[in-house]
Amino acid sequence: MPKLKTKSAIKKRFKMTASGKLMRKHTNKNHILTKKNGKRIRKLRKLTVITPSEQKRIEIGLPYGL
Repeated sequence: MPKLKTKSAIKKRFKMTASGKLMRKHTNKNHILTKKNGKRIRKLRKLTVITPSEQKRIEIGLPYGL
């Protein structure tokens, strides 16, 4: 059986933790930042863990992990 290809878009957008959870960036951090207060912008810097239901869907595109 041939090797499976990893989806490039998934590889670029997600990181895997040592325990196997997937992390993603927050949305709303690219533009129109003037109306968002500093506390909100600082919280958007950090990565967040995706939900288990989304993780199953994304792992299909990552046959060999990250």
